[in-house]
Amino acid sequence: MRSLFCILAILQNIITIYYLCLMKNLPIGIQTLPKLRDSNCVYVDKTEIINRLVTKGKFYFLSRPRRFGKSLLVSTLKELFQANKSIFEGLWIENNWDWSKNNPVLHFAFDIYEYDAIGLENLLRLTLQQKADDFGVEITRTGIKGIFAELIQNICKKHGKVALLIDEYDKPIIDYMEFSKMDKAKENRDILREFYGAVKSSDEYLEFVFITGISKFAKMSLFSHLNNLQDITLQKNYATLVGYTQTEIEHYFEDYLKEIETNLSYTREELIAQMKIWYNGYSWDGVSRVYNPFGTLNFLANGVFQNFWFATGNPRFLIEQMREKEMYNVENVEVSNILLERYDLENLDLIPLLFQTGYLTIKELDIHTGEMILDYPNKEVRESMYEFLIGDLSRNPTRMNSGRTMQDIRKALLIKDLEQVREIINSILADLPFETFHKQSEGLYHGLVHLIFSYLGVFVSSEVHSSRGKADAIVETLTDIFIFEFKFNKTAQEAIAQINKKNYAARYKTSNKSITGIGVNFDANTKEIDDWVEVEL
Repeated sequence: MRSLFCILAILQNIITIYYLCLMKNLPIGIQTLPKLRDSNCVYVDKTEIINRLVTKGKFYFLSRPRRFGKSLLVSTLKELFQANKSIFEGLWIENNWDWSKNNPVLHFAFDIYEYDAIGLENLLRLTLQQKADDFGVEITRTGIKGIFAELIQNICKKHGKVALLIDEYDKPIIDYMEFSKMDKAKENRDILREFYGAVKSSDEYLEFVFITGISKFAKMSLFSHLNNLQDITLQKNYATLVGYTQTEIEHYFEDYLKEIETNLSYTREELIAQMKIWYNGYSWDGVSRVYNPFGTLNFLANGVFQNFWFATGNPRFLIEQMREKEMYNVENVEVSNILLERYDLENLDLIPLLFQTGYLTIKELDIHTGEMILDYPNKEVRESMYEFLIGDLSRNPTRMNSGRTMQDIRKALLIKDLEQVREIINSILADLPFETFHKQSEGLYHGLVHLIFSYLGVFVSSEVHSSRGKADAIVETLTDIFIFEFKFNKTAQEAIAQINKKNYAARYKTSNKSITGIGVNFDANTKEIDDWVEVEL
């Protein structure tokens, strides 16, 4: 009998190994379509929507966060215009494209250009000359704009109308987005303005133009004369052009989902629910939601829920901006689409920058007014940002993992030990360096406390609107609702008086939960909560 079990176990292992061999590879880090297809990788077929893009217009601009599939999209367009039919075997577009038509492709990928050593202008000159050599055309002009325009014209005359594809157009600016390097960012912007200025004048020589990057902050100044450039960043028809929809996840990655279900002992519903919490949630129209490709692929490869996308970038400049403006609460922020448009290096605005870089996304959108509500897209981004912000405020990122931790506050709230909550917050405040208190503002304290409660994973809503005003923070557990009002160098009793006067508790009266008003006063001299009053409401 034992021998029979051993044979069955061996057969099961053989079957498992065979099954795994049949699974397609995950395209982690692959940014070109030929390499993806040659490596037997899963390709989420976006060619139907790409075909719509190409046939409905000519000049396009698309903004999406880093590692979201922009380069793969540009590579796919390149292969289409070069009529490389074999690469598209089995895809939707194989039988829906005119493969007899072949266009010369001018492809610029600023993410791979090493312009730091020789300077952006010199690199552009060398790159344009190399393109001229590749296409066998002569260049006689000297200025960047003139060289680029002449290159497009001469290629068209020799090989046909040009498909112009520019990937990561803004990287020479993004790379210098720090307070200490802003002059270099502006210098590169001015060089790029001249470079892109050649595009509109070359209209008659161009078959198609697609420009993509992370940000829109430089769009108006860089493309001020290119008024025929169609911005599809927020267009609903292209909301899922990059990123994975729920349907695509369950169709293309079925084998990996089955494997992870087994390893984690999850049902399909439980697995999908957790994946949505961690990696889904990005939206550019307020309706369609997509998964972050990088985080999703890494999860499918490792089978562990953790931070993948956030760890690949350094949000230092964003943290600097948030600290400078004392703006730590950016959840559920209301903005207009106009705010997202009027943005440049001389007019840096934190919220559009957080949105464009992928740390905020559209939660709700009013299509009639353009008003929208932005929020963190998912758990990965939210919790990672909390850690960065708390670490920046305290100048001691390891503090949250020693002594009285965030978990201590969670436990204290769940058992309604509010004195314990106060003591733990004071212990965190005590660790803050003296210079943190230099401005002595209520916003710093309010921001820090909001981050602490948010990091807990307990439901928190900061500056909650009511018909009579705003409560500073609402924290809700399974049994209790705590309404916080913060004061600075005043008294906790004044905070309680405001809670009662504004009737902040009214909206929660039907919750059948215990409601407690908590007045908190911060003292800048002692660096602690010096007055704390609790009232049942």
